Amino acid sequence: MKINAVPKYDASVNETGCCAKFNPVGWDDRILHFRDKPFVRATTKSAMHVPLNMGRVFGRVLGRIEDANAMKDEEVLVLSRELGPWEAEHYFAVTKDVAGEEMTTLSGDFLTRVFEGSYAKAADWGHEMEVAARAHGKTPGRVFMYYTTCPRCANVYGENYVVGMVEI
Repeated sequence: MKINAVPKYDASVNETGCCAKFNPVGWDDRILHFRDKPFVRATTKSAMHVPLNMGRVFGRVLGRIEDANAMKDEEVLVLSRELGPWEAEHYFAVTKDVAGEEMTTLSGDFLTRVFEGSYAKAADWGHEMEVAARAHGKTPGRVFMYYTTCPRCANVYGENYVVGMVEI
């Protein structure tokens, strides 16, 4: 059992100069084991679940992570979770502290599933993650989504992969 490892992020295909085309191989039906895995935590505002300031927040956080040289290219992971209709939180996996940002850690085991489709299906996918945890004989905890590409890049690639992760 590997601790704090995630499937390799393959950034070799990047036609947009923004998000790489996501390769889902190795991400589906995995159990990831995190022990004090470091993350930057940030929140965004929403209006009835529609993100309002995500671009600005992600730009700031990713810029500071890059300045700190705190992310491995092959281990890209940004977990998102709605806190309600007006706010969401995001966890950016890092290798060390990032100045000016809220640092936190995640510990636990997380079951993954790969989905493909519209972001509007996220609530259904969250429910599917809870069902999958129960099917494994586990009580579902927090559900996170890893949105692998931004909407513009998903449109270019013609696929919109999202990795669901449920704490088990």
